[in-house]
Amino acid sequence: MLLLDRNGAVEDGWTRTEGAAIGNLSQALVSFEALPDALSQLAPGQQVGVLLSNALPASALEPFLKRLSLVAIAFPAFADGRGFSLAKAIRRAGYAGVLRASGPLIPDQFDYALACGFDEIELPEGSAARQSVLQWQQARGRLSQTYQRGYRREGNILDRRRIARAAAGSAAT
Repeated sequence: MLLLDRNGAVEDGWTRTEGAAIGNLSQALVSFEALPDALSQLAPGQQVGVLLSNALPASALEPFLKRLSLVAIAFPAFADGRGFSLAKAIRRAGYAGVLRASGPLIPDQFDYALACGFDEIELPEGSAARQSVLQWQQARGRLSQTYQRGYRREGNILDRRRIARAAAGSAAT
């Protein structure tokens, strides 16, 4: 698997576990189903992260957010955008840790993933073989405006059009 952040490829210090057994791992990534048990075993200095289905409601994760160091959201296909919505909901719920998109995303989705609150993207081997780190870096910053509300601080295309029309209408009177 290739792990990317906004600056390029990075090392992954997290270890995926089977079930809730986190043993002496310093950074253990568990399934949502195993999360309560893994958190009950947490020793000083250990960090726990969770791998979520993109169909899980953010409200199901909220009770655990303050104890998590990593939230990884699975993307079963690049065309399945539910993970973007889930990421925004998790950030709105106050999660400040690392947010990871995990699955076969494409470079064209990099800006959008970052705007939704993701810090990193984990690509499967097949995707990493087809899309170089350079392609991902070149895609970053390519989209300067979005249609969706709430993904960029400077607003979106639709709001800008509405403001421009209102200004033109008031100037005409």
